[in-house]
Amino acid sequence: MDETATGAEVHEAPEQHAPRTGAFGNATGLACRECGHQVTLGPFYACPECFGPLEVAYAFPQVTREEIEAGPRNIWRYKALLPVPADIETSPNTEPGFTRLLKARNLGAELGIDNLWVKDDSTNPTNSFKDRVVACALSAARELDAKVFACPSTGNLANAVAAAGARAGIKTVVFIPSNLETPKQVNSAIFTENLVAVDGNYDDVNKLASEIAGEEDGWAFVNVNVRPYYAEGSKTLGYEIAEQLGWRLPDQIVIPVASGSQLTKVHKAFQELIKLGLVEDKPYKVFGAQATGCSPVSVAYKAGTDAIRPVKPDTIAKSLAIGNPADGIYVLDICRETGGAVEDITDDEVRDAIVLLARTEGIFTETAGGTTVGVLKKLVETGQLDTSLETVVINTGHGLKTLDAIADRVSPAATIAPTYAAFQATGLGAS
Repeated sequence: MDETATGAEVHEAPEQHAPRTGAFGNATGLACRECGHQVTLGPFYACPECFGPLEVAYAFPQVTREEIEAGPRNIWRYKALLPVPADIETSPNTEPGFTRLLKARNLGAELGIDNLWVKDDSTNPTNSFKDRVVACALSAARELDAKVFACPSTGNLANAVAAAGARAGIKTVVFIPSNLETPKQVNSAIFTENLVAVDGNYDDVNKLASEIAGEEDGWAFVNVNVRPYYAEGSKTLGYEIAEQLGWRLPDQIVIPVASGSQLTKVHKAFQELIKLGLVEDKPYKVFGAQATGCSPVSVAYKAGTDAIRPVKPDTIAKSLAIGNPADGIYVLDICRETGGAVEDITDDEVRDAIVLLARTEGIFTETAGGTTVGVLKKLVETGQLDTSLETVVINTGHGLKTLDAIADRVSPAATIAPTYAAFQATGLGAS
């Protein structure tokens, strides 16, 4: 199936390292999401005609459920639908994906949702969904003969890039805001000696990374000059959810919004599965979740506008703290077109939701997951989400990365002497 823009003229990009035949699998080029202009596959991310974002276009072969199910229990079971070579499994990588989809009966009962699932991506190699996107970016960097693997990050991406670079044996440099949570800094520094802390917020770090990418040869910044390939990794979340539900799409899905790429790519995955005949075509609603302290997409959604006004982040949900989200306008389009919404919650509500998920389902989520679960709760309370429909909420990372956020919310129920009498005095006995 040809996923390229109909009638679009393909132009040659500037001279570059020539990748081997099949380096990007069934990808045919990079197509502008705004004007449809196409360029050849390479380290490009902006349309040379209108400066719109580029994304990977494909000519998909016929793919069957049986072929996918026979693949490895990681994202490479979907390699025919990704910009990676057919022999991707032979390249050293962290082999992320195929994380658990849990029936959330207790949380559903607490919120009044009849049929609720949690897609728990905290069990990936570096404990966040970022391992998925980094694996695809690493493949592109390798095929383009990059000498340095790099990224600007709010934390989880830095962890994933540093680990993947170590596994692949490529020089890795990661850039983070200097006020990032300590556990995320440690989780990057353990994998690479080239962790660079920048005084500023994520948007400042991202600007610096773009400048470096334009000046330094041989650098592959996963979310800058190889962003089109990187972003495709998020599709695997959508593929897995559909497969784990028995090859069907959920009625509703709630997804955190930072740059907005994850939400747009999960939607893209659902549409690809429909076009390939792997799932039944059906309506579904997509909801976006943000923290109030960095909620430019939610603000635009509620105002009914298409323009997203950049903000200076001020929230504990640092992994979502992107004040000028690159895919924000596309998030608005998808949520509106599917009948969903974009909502935001306060930091206190984020903390409450972290505890709620842990104490109902035994899942310890970081602040991004707290944001998503908290928004799910708010969507129910405000009547924006239909509690009778099958719903999936995505947990993108593990709570051990953001301990400070809830350190003052949880503590021992009692501190006692080592005697039975002291225990009885707590009132915790079964009787």
